[in-house]
Amino acid sequence: MSRNTRMLRCTPEEVFRVLADGWLYPSWVVGASRMREVDDTWPAPGAQLHHSFGVWPALIDDRTVVEASVPPRHLVMRARGWPIGEARVTIDVKERGDGCVVRIQEEAVAGPGRYVPAPIMDVLLHWRNTETLHRLAYLAEGMAVRSQRVTTAEQEMTASGEDANST
Repeated sequence: MSRNTRMLRCTPEEVFRVLADGWLYPSWVVGASRMREVDDTWPAPGAQLHHSFGVWPALIDDRTVVEASVPPRHLVMRARGWPIGEARVTIDVKERGDGCVVRIQEEAVAGPGRYVPAPIMDVLLHWRNTETLHRLAYLAEGMAVRSQRVTTAEQEMTASGEDANST
């Protein structure tokens, strides 16, 4: 099981605002490429996202189902991506200081992905979910009510020598 964490400079409620908008799913989930439909009850247990993954023209349509949801702290989804299989993805959000820490855990639960040796699968999922949390941070912090705090995006841009205020 792969586990990743990231500190975000926003509240748990601001993170869940992104998670609760199913139409944003391909914006933060690495591999998801487009949305086809979002249940009106998303992210309530049993609600579904109908998405595609891959790159055109090799897109595969599938879905993700909520197994458990306790906004703004906890979300468990069963993400389908056949023919690769299915994964259980758990996202936990905890307040920390003037921000929050987000942890994402992912494990293959059905299909061929279950038979990939755990050390190999963990490396692949860790890399993927590092970028997933990176994207989630940019969205949640960017949509957050702005205070004087610097977002992680602005911090990264400054560290790389980019001007965070240029267009």
